[in-house]
Amino acid sequence: MIFAVLFIGLFAGCRADDTSDSYTEDMAEEHAADTPEATEAAREPLIPIDTSTVAYATSDAGKEITGYMAVPENPDSILAARGIEAETERLPGVVLIHEWWGLNENIRTAARRVSGEGYRVLAVDLYGGSVADTPDGARGLMQQAMEAPDRLADNLASANAYLQQEAGAPRTVVMGWCFGGAMTLTAAINQPEDYAGAVVYYGRVSDITAEALAPISFPVIGFFGADDGSIPVSSVRDFENTMQEVGNEIDVYIYENAGHAFANPSGRNYQPEAAADAWNRTTAFLQKQLYGTEEVGATGSGDS
Repeated sequence: MIFAVLFIGLFAGCRADDTSDSYTEDMAEEHAADTPEATEAAREPLIPIDTSTVAYATSDAGKEITGYMAVPENPDSILAARGIEAETERLPGVVLIHEWWGLNENIRTAARRVSGEGYRVLAVDLYGGSVADTPDGARGLMQQAMEAPDRLADNLASANAYLQQEAGAPRTVVMGWCFGGAMTLTAAINQPEDYAGAVVYYGRVSDITAEALAPISFPVIGFFGADDGSIPVSSVRDFENTMQEVGNEIDVYIYENAGHAFANPSGRNYQPEAAADAWNRTTAFLQKQLYGTEEVGATGSGDS
């Protein structure tokens, strides 16, 4: 399966340099002093959000795979504000992919916040219900997930299909951080015509060929830290150049004095200014790709 080859390129075969550890070891070093617990910096949406647990896929063993769904409490008003009749169209969707910690409260908070901008958000679970609370635990979960790339591919494709077919989302964007950022790009490569855009937060982008990237038919936006030891700026620029060479739309933002996980409001790496700028650019991107407007957000919210 093509996903397995691409997955190896994005993860198992990637190195920051000839002497660096594997990607998971790099992640463990970057997150060594981090905790996955939400802090006061985590932002809730400015409008009421309904949340639920939904079964969006089935494992090979027949077990339900569940995710966290976040939907504005009054979706009709959001559509009406854009001149869209609820009878003819439903909210667009976002497939949200967790960091290496798993589908924890940080990601649930992020799902609610993104939903508050006017979207139906499905936060997927790539770890089979497990969540890590230490870097060692996260390393183990990530490695275990990487051993079954076909399952990861099916999981993400099922989440997108659920939003489009079961929830009626007319358009979807895929988005993720850290491990989820790399998985976002992998989802884009494996479903190059099924999304309206992709948002990559500090996901590994090394050693991806022009042949793999060329079929992507939608814009990609990426956010990276200049001081990220696991994702060298050179590899980000190589990725950006390759995307441009094959004619793909790509916008890359690299923040000075920001490291890995700079947008995560827990742990030592959170950088408020970089996180705020990335958030505002993300909401503008979502608005443009999912609603076709340049507005910043459904609620008028934003960071400064």
